[in-house]
Amino acid sequence: MVMESIQFEEPLAADAGGGTLVARVMASVRQRIAGRTLAPGARLPSIRVFAETMRVSKSTVVEAYDRLAAEGVIQARRGSGFYVAGHAPPFALAGIGPRLERAVDPFWVSRQTLEAGDAVLKPGCGWLPADWLPQDNLRRALRNLSRAPAATLADYGTPLGLKPLRQLLARRMAQNGVEAAPDQILLTESGTQALDLLCRFLIEPGDTVLVDDPCYFNFHALLKAHRVRILGVPYTPTGPDIGAFEQVLAAECPRLYITNSALHNPTGATLSPVVAHRVLRLAEQHALTIVEDDIFADFEPEPAARLAAFDGLDRVVQIGSLSKSLSASMRCGYIAARRDWIEALIDLKIAASFGTGRLAAELVLAILKDGGYRKHMDALRTRLARARSETSARLRAIGIVPWIEPRGGMFLWCALPAGLDAAVIARQLLAQDIVLAPGNVYSLSQGASGFMRFNVAQSGDPRLFVALERAIRQG
Repeated sequence: MVMESIQFEEPLAADAGGGTLVARVMASVRQRIAGRTLAPGARLPSIRVFAETMRVSKSTVVEAYDRLAAEGVIQARRGSGFYVAGHAPPFALAGIGPRLERAVDPFWVSRQTLEAGDAVLKPGCGWLPADWLPQDNLRRALRNLSRAPAATLADYGTPLGLKPLRQLLARRMAQNGVEAAPDQILLTESGTQALDLLCRFLIEPGDTVLVDDPCYFNFHALLKAHRVRILGVPYTPTGPDIGAFEQVLAAECPRLYITNSALHNPTGATLSPVVAHRVLRLAEQHALTIVEDDIFADFEPEPAARLAAFDGLDRVVQIGSLSKSLSASMRCGYIAARRDWIEALIDLKIAASFGTGRLAAELVLAILKDGGYRKHMDALRTRLARARSETSARLRAIGIVPWIEPRGGMFLWCALPAGLDAAVIARQLLAQDIVLAPGNVYSLSQGASGFMRFNVAQSGDPRLFVALERAIRQG
């Protein structure tokens, strides 16, 4: 086995882990091991080099190394130095990269919202309240499905997924200008699984991937799991900043760009046709593949520009699901892509999850075929428009100003009064059973500390605005 010696090209965070200097040095080493920067068998820097890097005394590093060796994390080899122990610890996403805003990073927001009880207010979550969803349609479809043949209730789905649902999705996509035949659509367990499969297919660890800044925070989390280099491009009310987009393509040669086109998350912005054409032209010039997440398609009052529509699913792949408009418990997503990519994606899907859940696909099909779904979405768009107007007015009254007034959807991306840090306010309100989504969890550059995303469907309780106003006054 080749023993690798790791040389740190940049100083480890001297404040990592808090506590004594020894504890900080130990935490820095553990962070590198958890993030696999230090692999099993890797040689640690010499005591002198590490002391200089960390700006601590050599005796501090000696004690830290001795303690880590006693714990079995590293091994001392006489005359050779210290090495990472032979067995790698479980891969820890939280150990990768700087621990900026760690208390309220994407994993913190996700866990707080997913684990919150019914008494907790969740204006920072990304889904609708249960009573805003078509429960009558769901119950009716479940009753009908309970009488289906045994194979429907018990068997795996086919590799591509339920054909009638793929046919229906193709017709729905055509309404937004995206031409995709049913055999170009692969059903997945969720929109997140769709993106994960595409990352497995299109990129390798160490590749560069471009995202919007800000963007949906789980894009950051998933890409971190794939161990790629992530770059951000500023997002404007009409799409990515084209000047910055062109510069980063020329300078960094990213393999992939992941974005929302319709009702961008978190900003609520809408991609303009002019910007869409420029993005596609630059993508062609720089051999860039684009993944377009269209999860909020049904929330639009009328269809906006789609990159996949202009591109014809050549350089653009579209993904989506119905978890936001139907039910998050009914996991069903899709990928629409070039035919010559579908076969390889099927193999990856089988390797990752074997078969699609047939029961969920049958349930989605039954609801989408029911005329009640269209009526539900018409009513939901009206209800959300009213909630956006009311929430915007109440936020403005306490000095929190929406960046834009979105044309649809459930989100308001808002600027706090000058000088306030959204992460600080999020920590304060969590103690009052209110989960918020501060701006920097969406921002790769960490340049959105003065912003916060509000879910208007989850922001109707007056306690939210009382707590926010109090926090602003104290700020």
